[in-house]
Formats: sequence, C-alpha cells, structure tokens
Amino acid sequence: MNAETIKRASAVYFTLLKDKVIDENSEHFQTYFDPEVRQTVLLLADESGTYIIEAPKRIHLVVQPTGSVFATNFTHLKDKHKQVETKKHFHLISIVIMSFLAAIDQNQAAKIRTKREGISYYALERQVNDLIMKWESVLKTQPTFGEEERIDMKEVVTTWKYMEVDSDDFGIKKGNRRTRIGLIAGAMRLLETEGLIVILDRDDIAKVIPKSELFERIEYLYHDYDRYELFKKLMTVEEDEHAENPSN
Repeated sequence: MNAETIKRASAVYFTLLKDKVIDENSEHFQTYFDPEVRQTVLLLADESGTYIIEAPKRIHLVVQPTGSVFATNFTHLKDKHKQVETKKHFHLISIVIMSFLAAIDQNQAAKIRTKREGISYYALERQVNDLIMKWESVLKTQPTFGEEERIDMKEVVTTWKYMEVDSDDFGIKKGNRRTRIGLIAGAMRLLETEGLIVILDRDDIAKVIPKSELFERIEYLYHDYDRYELFKKLMTVEEDEHAENPSN
C-alpha cells in the first residue's frame, strides 16, 4: 500500500464521511473501484466502525450499530436534533420512520408510486394511528405484547393517543413537536438530513418523496438485518395474529 493509494483512498473515504453517498457522477466513484483503493477504503471503514454499501450507481457509507467511533447515543442525538426531546419521543419517531419504510418497502409498483407521488404527512399520520390503535387492541388480550421486540407498547400507545393531530395555529403547526404532525415532521427531517428523502410543500400539506438512495439502503443494508424484518412485520400486525387462543 503506497502513499498515493492511501491519499486517493482517504479522499474517497472522507468524501463519504461528509456527503454519506458518492454517485456515478463523482470523480471519486471510479477511483473507489481501483482494487487497491477499494481495499484501503474498506479497511478505513472497518477500523472506524462504518460500513460501505456498493449499489450500481452509488456508494453509501453507513455507521455500524455498535463499535463505531461515529455511533450516536441518545444524548448526542437529542443535542443534534432538537425535535428528539425524550426517549419516548425517540421511540415514537422510530415507529414513524419504520412505518414509513414499511409503506414504501413493498412491491415494485408501490415503490414507483411513492417515488412519483410521495406520502403526505397526514396520510402517514393516519397510517401510524391505525397501526397504534391495532397495537392497543392487541394489548387488551396480550399485555406482554412488544416485550420480545423491546418496545414499551403501553407508553407508545398512551403517548400517541393523547397527542393532538395538529395545532390550530397554521404558523407553528409544522414546528410543534408535541403534535402528531410535528412529530412526523421531525422524523422526516432526520431522513432528509441523511439525504434519503425530499420534502415537498412543507408550508402547506407537506409530503415525502423517497430518493433512490433510501431504496438502496433498504435493499443492500436493512434486508440483511433480522430485526428490520421483525419490525417491518410488526408494522403490519393484525389483531388476530396476537389474540389469545380461546381454547386455553
């Protein structure tokens, strides 16, 4: 490994650190696929606890869940993103994001439709509300529901139920973190910060357009995680799946 290879690999890696994605139009894209450069970039990624995703037209850099020098704990996340006020809000934001991912991670027709039309905040609110109301029904017959997935379902249901959908004040409704639409706006800003979605009409009826980068993350990263598939299944749970057996 010579000095020139290290220099080129470092340029690729630190560009990924800054931009999170390099596409085929970047000068660094072809550089990365030089075998020696690629090996060095992968080494840098492994040593720092990050992970490279190689898609056909893009290279992604993501942080490994554990053991990364770039891992973000809850305190740091709260400092960086003011909309994450408490752990219960963090859990709700996680559920909003997972519900959004489950909605777009379906068949090819659904992917094309959401890329073309997007999903409005109000449609997402209805989707999350329907889901949490199902969870509430499941809890009535199965109080331990969610423990296996390490989710405090009772707190999630209670917090969501008593949040207003929106604020009467149009000027602050998108920024009110204590409303459902405000919570959804905060969750979507997290994805926007990562360059994974585009938010349109945010001053009116905002809607989210997933970018190709997000579908590539789902395909090349999330599908390899059992926990993602577990949560995705949970996002579409039906009441009768968790109902008690009447013969018991």
